[in-house]
Amino acid sequence: MDVKTTFLNGVIEEEVYIEKPEGFEVFSSESHVCRLKRALYGLKQAPRAWYTQIDSYFTGLGFSKSEADPNLYQIVVEGKLLIIILYVDDLILMGDELLKLSFKEDLAREFEMKELGLLHYFLGLEIWKCSDGLFVSQGKYAWDILEKFNMHGCKLVDTPLPGGWRKEDATSVEVVDATVYPQLVRSLMYLVDTQPDICYVVNQLSQAMVKPTKLFCKAGKHVLRYLRGTSGYGLWYRQEDEVKLCGFMDADWVGSPIDRKRKSGGIFSIGSIAVSWYSRK
Repeated sequence: MDVKTTFLNGVIEEEVYIEKPEGFEVFSSESHVCRLKRALYGLKQAPRAWYTQIDSYFTGLGFSKSEADPNLYQIVVEGKLLIIILYVDDLILMGDELLKLSFKEDLAREFEMKELGLLHYFLGLEIWKCSDGLFVSQGKYAWDILEKFNMHGCKLVDTPLPGGWRKEDATSVEVVDATVYPQLVRSLMYLVDTQPDICYVVNQLSQAMVKPTKLFCKAGKHVLRYLRGTSGYGLWYRQEDEVKLCGFMDADWVGSPIDRKRKSGGIFSIGSIAVSWYSRK
């Protein structure tokens, strides 16, 4: 769901004054100004005022806020669960159908809302609902990255990085343009949200953000060639009766030839759902 004219709903706590808008002239009080009671777009306090408004509304209805994410709310009514995720003016509702319908009616009475239907695209994520689960990917975003760096017609490779790529060679110390490379790494960072298979690669590439060399730039192009063949990869969440926490971790122990530090990585899942993964030095 989407809240229309979001920032106009926020109530201003401070005293904020603005000049009279053009066309609104009172000749007997030319020196007067207007005091705001509600937020306006462009006002610094507008996002905070809106969040305070919607947060007090949710808590007033009995929702509890998650300690891990302040934008995630949940409520249990007669054993039925309803979860809400808030992102500025967008609301994602999950849970019991009757609870969702009742909450939508309450929202429509409080705010001017727009029904957007079943969730398919959100912040670059693609969510496809099937009879036996959910599939979450970033296929379109991956193709946008390939087109942005003119690699949509490149040859495919089977691995995110070539073997032994960090071994020093004659061209490894040659510094390249420091504007394009950081853009590539930042684009790949967001893609890690649905592709854990490039988590290690992004961790390695991000270590050369300040002075990228030709070796790292070549490795970045290798990742793009890998993405062209794996843009359809994603996370498959299927329904399971057993809810079990499972984790896998590994480390190479003093694997860096430069500073002798180790690289470690891990992935954790609850049932079939991968919920967390990492790769770090």
